[in-house]
Amino acid sequence: MSLIQLDTIEMLDEGQEQETAAPKRKKRPDWLKVRVPSGETYENLKGLMRSKSLHTVCEEAQCPNIGECWGRGTATFLMMGDTCTRSCAFCDIKTGRPSPLDWMEPLRVAEAVRSMNLRHVVITSVNRDELKDGGAPIFAMVIEKVRELQPGCSIEVLIPDFKGNIEALKIVTDAKPEILNHNVETVPRLFKKVQPQDNYRWAMDTLENSKKLEPDVLTKSGIMLGLGETWDELLAVMQDLADRQVDILTLGQYLQPNSQKHLPVERYYTPDEFNQLKEIGLEMGFNWVESGPLVRSSYRADLQVRELSKIYKDAFPALG
Repeated sequence: MSLIQLDTIEMLDEGQEQETAAPKRKKRPDWLKVRVPSGETYENLKGLMRSKSLHTVCEEAQCPNIGECWGRGTATFLMMGDTCTRSCAFCDIKTGRPSPLDWMEPLRVAEAVRSMNLRHVVITSVNRDELKDGGAPIFAMVIEKVRELQPGCSIEVLIPDFKGNIEALKIVTDAKPEILNHNVETVPRLFKKVQPQDNYRWAMDTLENSKKLEPDVLTKSGIMLGLGETWDELLAVMQDLADRQVDILTLGQYLQPNSQKHLPVERYYTPDEFNQLKEIGLEMGFNWVESGPLVRSSYRADLQVRELSKIYKDAFPALG
């Protein structure tokens, strides 16, 4: 999948409100308005990213939670370039032929993790379907380098489906990240509309095989709401994930990037509906459900791994 929803939240300057919705778009409700991130810490970290020629999803996606997450010592790095081999209808990452892999990138990411003194890092990437292994060794390398340079920092990888290649998946699971995340994104009926080069079975197999290959690694998945799915379809996907023993589920509102070529928002879910879905998810057996309009895949990821590590103490001896 194209791993990031670049969701251009409506940002508000201090003491000011403005409407930026494109023509013909549904008016965004008040609960989707946030303030522009700012401050000395934010600017220092932004400068660090540029000095090391690195990209964070936090910035690229204009994530509404960037100030909170960076302040908590959490960041999400985008690896393997800025060009994706897939063309998902919700994502603003450019599509085309990517540049060759940069084998020094994992070291630079680990150095940034150390410089930022992160407690939790999320590593994701564009899709690299031109590579037989999908770039899986890059994920393994960055896990190794972060463990070497920043001991005690928990690691989450948000991976592609590797087109169902279990050997590529095994390269990642053998490195034993604390969390392995693959977002299913939407319901089967909308899959080809939302992410035409992806496959619902690949997504489910990625999560199921991850558990089989490395049972101690927490698995995680996320769904975007508001693309035209029905309530029953949404619950069916949640049940599919629960049946595969996925530990953590994230549910957030889809927002259309600033382009008419991307899918429009079919409807906005209310905070009460997100709360209801959280309760349903917990009843289904998920160990953690993060559900809310502004929830994104990495939101409060550090809290998730540290709370769940109290349940699975043998699997996370280095985490407190």
